[in-house]
Amino acid sequence: MKALDIQDFKALIADETVVLIDTRPAEMFSEQFIPGSISIGLEGRFSEWSIAFFPPDQKIILIIYPGDEAVAYESLQKLGFNNVFGHLNGGFDTWVSAGESIDLLINIEPDELAMDIPFDDNLIIIDVRKEVEFNEGHIDIAQHMPLVEMSDPGTFATLEEHMNVYVYSQHGYRSVIAASLMKRQGLHNIRNVAGGMEDILKEKRIQITQEKSGLN
Repeated sequence: MKALDIQDFKALIADETVVLIDTRPAEMFSEQFIPGSISIGLEGRFSEWSIAFFPPDQKIILIIYPGDEAVAYESLQKLGFNNVFGHLNGGFDTWVSAGESIDLLINIEPDELAMDIPFDDNLIIIDVRKEVEFNEGHIDIAQHMPLVEMSDPGTFATLEEHMNVYVYSQHGYRSVIAASLMKRQGLHNIRNVAGGMEDILKEKRIQITQEKSGLN
C-alpha cells in the first residue's frame, strides 16, 4: 500500500491512461468527488465491478476512506491487478483541504421524478439493472442500459448533452457507478434516483411495466 501526497497524486491522475477509482460508499461519493473518478464502493460488489470494467494491467489510483486501505488493496490483489500505483494519503479530505475542484451527483427522490416526468421534454430514464430485473418490472418509459455493458464508452452514444438523464438501479449502488461513468464521458445532466427501484415502487404516480416476453 502506497500513500501518495497531493502533488504525486495529481501528477499520476493527469495521465489519461490512469483510472481513478473512488472506493468510498456510494452515498459519500454522490455528495462530492474528484472530477473524472469512478465510483466502485467497497460496500457493494467491489471485486465484481472492478474486474468487469478493467483489465488486470489497468493503471489504477485509489481514493479510499481512511481505515479501508487494506480491504481495497487485498481485493484488487486477489483479482490480479498489478498496476495499482497507490492512494491519496488522508483520502478525499486531503483533496478538499488542498482547495482542488470537486464534482457531485444530484440525488433525487422518486416523488421528484414523478413530478418531472410529465413536464420535462428532455427527460430520459436509464435502468442499469440486469435483464432479468428489468423484465420483472421497470419504469414504463425507461431505457435499459445494463451496467455491465458500460465498460464500452460507445454505450453512451445515444445520450446527448441537452438530455436530463435520470439513472436508477435496484437500491442505488449500481446507479452511482453508472452515473460516475457517464460523468467521465462528459455527460453532466445526470440525476441519481436515490433508493432505486425499491423506493420507486412506493411512488404510485410512476407507471411500472413488465416485459412478458423476457419472463417466459
